[in-house]
Amino acid sequence: MPNLEHRAYPYRWVVLASFMLIGAMSQVLWITFAPITIEAARFYGTSDLMIGVLSMSFMVVYVVIAIPSAWAIDTWGLRAAVGLGAALTAVFAVTRGVFGSSFPLVLASQVGLAVGQPFILGSITKVAARWFPAKERATASGLGTLALYLGILAAMGLTPTLTIHHGVKNTLLIYGVATLIAAIAFFALFRERPPTPAGDDDRALMLDGLKQMLRQKDFILLMAIFFVGLGIFNGVSTWIETIIRPRGFTIEQAGTLGTLMLVGGILGAIVLPLLSDWRRRRRVFIIVALAGMIPGLVGMTFATSYPLLLASGFAFGFLLLSSGPIGFQYGAEITHPAPEGTSNSLLIVMGQISGIIFIFGMDAFKSQSGAMTGSMLVLIALTAVSAGLALLLRESPIANARR
Repeated sequence: MPNLEHRAYPYRWVVLASFMLIGAMSQVLWITFAPITIEAARFYGTSDLMIGVLSMSFMVVYVVIAIPSAWAIDTWGLRAAVGLGAALTAVFAVTRGVFGSSFPLVLASQVGLAVGQPFILGSITKVAARWFPAKERATASGLGTLALYLGILAAMGLTPTLTIHHGVKNTLLIYGVATLIAAIAFFALFRERPPTPAGDDDRALMLDGLKQMLRQKDFILLMAIFFVGLGIFNGVSTWIETIIRPRGFTIEQAGTLGTLMLVGGILGAIVLPLLSDWRRRRRVFIIVALAGMIPGLVGMTFATSYPLLLASGFAFGFLLLSSGPIGFQYGAEITHPAPEGTSNSLLIVMGQISGIIFIFGMDAFKSQSGAMTGSMLVLIALTAVSAGLALLLRESPIANARR
């Protein structure tokens, strides 16, 4: 087979933008009910826990669907697999809005949305590998992950306001229409591959790649790191108001802290992957992120000063969330020629499993007064262990690749 010249096409940014749009909406739909838990429980006549199940269903379903979706991404191709995810997301976002007055039908729609999500989230590194040269792939993965953070941030900021002015059902319908538009844009703009390759992209079959990954020490370590990192993010995000309330902070201040965490993560997801691509290093950025987020966790656990609390939350979000896209790209590079969709999905699965464990664990082990100081100390210790595991990682092969 002749060697085709590697070329980066300007259209790669259109492809990435169309992917980012449907990715952002998938996160809006996941986290919709988190900032309006009390209002939603009142509207549906159910408990706060049942409203929490609407979001928790995404984590449970992801664990079940992750491997089949990874197989589809690596076998069917990007347009077919992500297209299926986009179609499911659009259809069930609309049904959730149309039947938004019925809790059972909303829950059924949430499960449908949850089935579609892995086909989108598991494709981030494959989009980067298919359309971008090696020197830009962490940046592309960072932007793809950035879209997910922006979706969460948009939902946190917009949902309460929309609910106040339009009610729960109409808010769900607005999100359904927005998702339908995003899906149409995806199908209109997304392309499977460039006319000629952007870089080396030879991959093994999915099952062969899976066996290879699970025999590789560095990838096993990375899975453990993602288990802790994503679990901490899910746990802290879920219980952020409970964590700081015993020190006299208000619900509004908890909301500001959560927003600032995401803003820090968004900035970090832009800056650190760019630096990682520029330096052609992955390992050192993972180590720095894990070690650097420990002071942020300590501040969120013990700070009694509001400015210090906000600074701690920003630092925590900047370092933790920015390490995600670098970790995804590192996993794809060290497991080559295993498929990117498989490595991406396995890492996210670790976070979904740990998210469920950490959320219930932090609630179960809070003190009689309701404080979560003990749980936070455990998270700090686990972060330190993860930083130690990162020291054992070998650098990505990209460090020695031709520039």
